Order: sequence, then structure tokens, then C-alpha cells
Amino acid sequence: MTGTWNLPPAIAAFFDATNARDTERFLAAFAPGAVLDDWGRSFTGREGIARWNDTDNIGKQSHFEVTGVIETNGVHAVSITVTGNGYSGGGTIAFALDGEGRISRVDITG
Repeated sequence: MTGTWNLPPAIAAFFDATNARDTERFLAAFAPGAVLDDWGRSFTGREGIARWNDTDNIGKQSHFEVTGVIETNGVHAVSITVTGNGYSGGGTIAFALDGEGRISRVDITG
């Protein structure tokens, strides 16, 4: 859940839609040519990100808790705790937005 963190709407939707298991809302947060990099595995466009979502995110019943946010030069580094039937633990997800406020890039790291 994004809680009281001041996140741009598309980034908040990434987390809130995952927690609600709302795939349509999740994918709508992304720009058409967005890239998601999950520890070196790259997924491009909404179709590629939909595959990642099915195998690693909503498909694994992921649930996010945002624990911090730092914005530097337009990149939002969001500290999270994730639980579910896939990866569980902490980490950081970095987000870049396009000119229309949609997610253009996601980098998932430790």
C-alpha cells in the first residue's frame, strides 16, 4: 500500500493495483514502450510487462508495503517490503516517468 507516501499517481497505481490484483489498472500505469528490468531480465512494452506481471507480480499474489521514497533528478527510488507466493523481502524499485506521467522505466534491484 502506498499509505501516506507522496508518490506520483502512476507509481502509486503500480503498488495499489498490485495489492488489489487489478491487472488492467496495473498495466494502464505504463507508457506503451515502457521497460521493466527485474534483476537483469528485461520486459518491454505493455505486452512484455504483462508477462512479467503474470509470472512475477500479480500472478504470484505479491503485496507491497512502501517504506520510503527518494526522488532524484526525476527518478523515484521506492523502498519496499514485498510478500506473496514469489519473492518476499525488502528491496528498491526505481521508477522514471514519461512526459504524460506514465511509467516509462522500472528497475527492480536490491
